[in-house]
Amino acid sequence: METQENYVYLLRCSDGSLYTGWTNDLEKRVKAHQGGQGAKYTRAHRPVELVYHEVYATKQEAMRREWEIKHMTKAEKESLIRRETDSHQSL
Repeated sequence: METQENYVYLLRCSDGSLYTGWTNDLEKRVKAHQGGQGAKYTRAHRPVELVYHEVYATKQEAMRREWEIKHMTKAEKESLIRRETDSHQSL
């Protein structure tokens, strides 16, 4: 049985706003957003940049985390992004 990764991601839009979503194919989904084939919100706020993602084993876990992130304040989301950026810089 093949396992499929599920992703929760944050995109930074051209106006500085953040968009949260989930997918099982992160690269394809980001390309769709960038190409105007993603969510209605991102179509109107292009270009977008992937700034954060998390990986989950199941769709349910990813969707639960997406809901949690969508209910965070922008400051809390920016904190997630900063922590991710800081952890990569320290490697």
